[in-house]
Amino acid sequence: MDTTSTRAHDDIRTAPRALATEAVHAGRDDLARQGLHAPPIDLSTTYPSYDSRGEAARIDAFATTGAEPDGPPVYGRLGNPTVARFETALARLEGTEAAVAFASGMAALSAVLLVRGSMGLRHVVAVRPLYGCSDHLLTAGLLGSEVTWTDPAGVADALRPDTGLVLVESPANPTLAEVDLRAVAHACGSVPLLVDNTFATPVLQRPAEHGARLILHSATKYLGGHGDVLAGVVACDEEFAGRLRQVRFATGGVLHPLAGYLLLRGLSTLPVRVRAASATAAELVRRLAADPRVARVHYPRIGGAMVAFEVYGDPHEVIGAVRLITPAVSLGSVDTLIQHPASISHRIVDADDRRGSGVSDQLLRMSVGLEDVEDLWSDLDAALGRRPEGGAGKCASNHDATALAH
Repeated sequence: MDTTSTRAHDDIRTAPRALATEAVHAGRDDLARQGLHAPPIDLSTTYPSYDSRGEAARIDAFATTGAEPDGPPVYGRLGNPTVARFETALARLEGTEAAVAFASGMAALSAVLLVRGSMGLRHVVAVRPLYGCSDHLLTAGLLGSEVTWTDPAGVADALRPDTGLVLVESPANPTLAEVDLRAVAHACGSVPLLVDNTFATPVLQRPAEHGARLILHSATKYLGGHGDVLAGVVACDEEFAGRLRQVRFATGGVLHPLAGYLLLRGLSTLPVRVRAASATAAELVRRLAADPRVARVHYPRIGGAMVAFEVYGDPHEVIGAVRLITPAVSLGSVDTLIQHPASISHRIVDADDRRGSGVSDQLLRMSVGLEDVEDLWSDLDAALGRRPEGGAGKCASNHDATALAH
């Protein structure tokens, strides 16, 4: 196995490739030349070297720019060849120069805040709703940041000289509200726009094409896709990636090589999984929208496998009644998950702020998996309980009713 660099070799690619092709081949382009089919897992934490002067020079270079060291790896916190393959592949899918992986999505967001904070740019402009822990990290100022919450139209007016970041999530967790990314990026001016793209994935949208400089993923979700890996990643330009690598090295929020391997494997089926689950989700949305037990359905215009809906009855009874669907936090797995955001994923957000951003106590969030749609509907139908006499469900939010089935 060639471990002369933490970079995954990709010099043989000479022409643009479709996303489905990139998902299968990015980060693996050098394997055939090495006589390999599956990517190797390098579990080393340290690497022997008899050239201590050369190592010193490479460490000095890393300290200056954060660029991946040339030559053989040095130490696990500086970089790992298996993780580098995943980073190469994710950057290809998002259309950015680089990507930097972390031990979790929150570690990735924390690194971004630390990079900007180290430059004296501690102010963040953010749009609610966000993932509950992202909201809490900003609101509590745990990393010394200060946040101004605004709607998308107010981003430009909220900027200050010390604003280091504008943060949006689109579609948002858990209401699936969407933001006009190009308009927000324009409003940001020279301030970097970070888009949490966890729900959409690069299959449905590539924020860099709309002006975002930073793209955040909880890779635990769709990128891994099987509920068995915890990770985060930021796709960005090489300059910002260098700063992120320096923070990762200093704080130790590194991704384990086995997780990097599982993520690279997950990417190979990402387009197929997202498109199949999205088709099932759209059909479930159509049925929920017409159901008299459902008060409101949320589903983004770009589609996807995430569905949110508000029930007239007790949402906790729905959670307790599912049998096929898994009642669990998280999302993006091959099996369908359902949870009550006000009790779990967004419990840490102040109740007034939570409700003010559209996260009602009646809201349920469902991550649609790869099961048969009829089996899923049978489980949902039973969990929703008895149908009332007459009446009709109210479909609203991010989609008009005529588009829900498409």
